[in-house]
Amino acid sequence: MNREIKLTEDIYWVGKIDNREVPFHRLILAKGTTYNAYLLKTEKPTVIDTVDIEFGREFVEYLSELIDPQEIQYIVVNHTEPDHSGGLAALASRATNATIVCTEIAVPELQEMYKLHHRNFLVVKDGDTLDIGGKTLKFKETPYLHTEETMITYCIEDKILFPCDIFSTHVANYEFFNDEANEDITEDFIGYYNAIIHPHRRYVRTLMEALKGLDVQMIAPSHGYILRQDVQKYIDLYAEMSRDTTLGKKVTIVYTTIKNNTKKIANIIKETFEADNIEVTVFNADKSDRAEILESIQEADAVFIGSSTKYADMIGNLEEILKEMKEMNLEGKIAAAFGSYGWSGEAIEVVQDYLNETNMNVQSTSNVIKSTGMTHVEFPIRVRFSPKDEEKTERIKHATTFVTDLLLSSI
Repeated sequence: MNREIKLTEDIYWVGKIDNREVPFHRLILAKGTTYNAYLLKTEKPTVIDTVDIEFGREFVEYLSELIDPQEIQYIVVNHTEPDHSGGLAALASRATNATIVCTEIAVPELQEMYKLHHRNFLVVKDGDTLDIGGKTLKFKETPYLHTEETMITYCIEDKILFPCDIFSTHVANYEFFNDEANEDITEDFIGYYNAIIHPHRRYVRTLMEALKGLDVQMIAPSHGYILRQDVQKYIDLYAEMSRDTTLGKKVTIVYTTIKNNTKKIANIIKETFEADNIEVTVFNADKSDRAEILESIQEADAVFIGSSTKYADMIGNLEEILKEMKEMNLEGKIAAAFGSYGWSGEAIEVVQDYLNETNMNVQSTSNVIKSTGMTHVEFPIRVRFSPKDEEKTERIKHATTFVTDLLLSSI
């Protein structure tokens, strides 16, 4: 498959170089990519991550040149996306003695994806360690970088971080290590961050916290170059690119309500924004001056419009405001619809339709999934009856936090 590549005396790269123009996350990777996996030949041999599902058999054949798969004791899966876990089925069928190591959330995903319901799993939590015979692995949970089940693995003795997608580059590199590259990889490193990690930049703070106390001398990611020179530079780039912008962002919330449930949603949205020092102005469209509302919308960076539903429609004066918004230049502003309902909640969708007729950046579940892969963020924000229970409150906060991150993004 490839020449023998050693990170240290007993840690080997066992991945796959894909030098095609690779379709990936609705992008075309013009420089190709690599799927990096690693073999730790310890007393309890361990594989960290695998390769894209397309190359599973090839992966196992190459790995078998270095070790009998029956000797493998652990397979660590940092992230279940098939470009990393895709070789698991082929590997598990040969490494029948291996225990699969992952987070709790990852277990059912891997079981369903690769029919592994009868395999042994070791669930690790944040800070757990695993003795693999001569080396110790430490696990840190890094949810939403870039999916919920993601974790990173750190080899204590060798001071090597295995962070899966984090700190990656999409380059079909044959030099393997960044200090062997024929060019500065910084642009590729930043490009990968912007495309894959930045939509989840809030959770980079979790990563930075996880790295505290770890002496990272080498980073072995799952795509592109292994970083063994200027390691701190790349960690610092993540911290810098994920920081908040200067303050001064403004949000306007406009609503109408029947039994104050939509008002309660508006207040949760307001409090969530204000927790991140974003200025919020709230209007009840039936009690406030229309000109004042429209002026506030014009000055805002984001606009949330909400209504309760009565007889399949909006209530009060909200529609007149929405009609005027269609005639305004609101380019560059973020918009979202919300509301409470008792039956089917048509008013919320009517608000969404009006917003889509403006030139604002209107949030939708479809766009969130396509741009980030997040499934816990939903737009419009729809709440049946009162938002008093925790699950409903969390849904409102998730959506609001998503917009917060768009507003405070430094890129």
